[in-house]
Amino acid sequence: MTFSVTVLGSSSALPTSTRFPSAHVLNAHERLFLIDCAEGTQVQLRRMRIRMSKINHIFISHLHGDHVLGLIGLISTFNLMGRKADLHIFAHKELEKNLLFNIDFYVDEMQYKVVFHPITPRKHQVIYDDGKIVVESLPLKHRVSSTGFLFREKRQLPNIRREVIEKYSLSLANIAAIKNGEDFISPNGDVIANSILTFHSLEPRSYAYCSDTAYSEKLISLIRNVDLLYHEATFANAEEKLAKQTGHSTSVNAAMIAKKSGAKKLIIGHFSSRYKSVEPLLIEARAIFENSFTVEDGDVFDIPLKRLDSGLE
Repeated sequence: MTFSVTVLGSSSALPTSTRFPSAHVLNAHERLFLIDCAEGTQVQLRRMRIRMSKINHIFISHLHGDHVLGLIGLISTFNLMGRKADLHIFAHKELEKNLLFNIDFYVDEMQYKVVFHPITPRKHQVIYDDGKIVVESLPLKHRVSSTGFLFREKRQLPNIRREVIEKYSLSLANIAAIKNGEDFISPNGDVIANSILTFHSLEPRSYAYCSDTAYSEKLISLIRNVDLLYHEATFANAEEKLAKQTGHSTSVNAAMIAKKSGAKKLIIGHFSSRYKSVEPLLIEARAIFENSFTVEDGDVFDIPLKRLDSGLE
């Protein structure tokens, strides 16, 4: 089961000759979730051979142009491609009126439905749940209302230990009840705890997208032990004052959040166009959190399956 992130854009407000502005694609079990949609996003989707028709959900972090200006173009392209499936957009409510106006103005004979899901910027809550993937909103700290997103697999029903099926002669009805969390009562009245009867074979995977944001320790508990953390690092630590003034983070800020949250891996991006090389930012981040990486457009970060010990000897 695939769970991987493709970086479409890694620059901040100004694109460069090698970096587009912000956009990521999460492939979760062959379903594609687009996070932010800067100018040029659809070009990057084509370059990276990502099937646009498989994108049914788009999440917009905030309403600065370098995170949203590609949206109306992508919607128009979907229409030209003959799309019929609904497109779900999760964003701050202020976008809806502007988006509907632009669709009406620029898109002829709209052939599919755009379903808008307003986000409450300062509230941490579940905003999407399809039974397999859950998305939580993460309040961020920026000059305007900004929201990060935590994507995680839902823990699926447990497996029943083979030896207990035989030991207690479990029926199909017993097995179904145990999978749903019930204990088992044996014929002689003994209560067998569910935890003894079951085990989970796979650990759910997770990915957090945190951009744009200044350093905010409120994030730490919300992304605890995340497998892959993308945290903006617009500036090197020498520009810490500028980062605070503009509502952005430094490479050191991002690394501190990763370290304090117990993240497994940190990837940093949203780099200021002033940097010809981002190697100094990587060095700063790794001095605090060793498993840090800078991103380039086109990078793919796979989160492999993690199998759990069944507890059997």
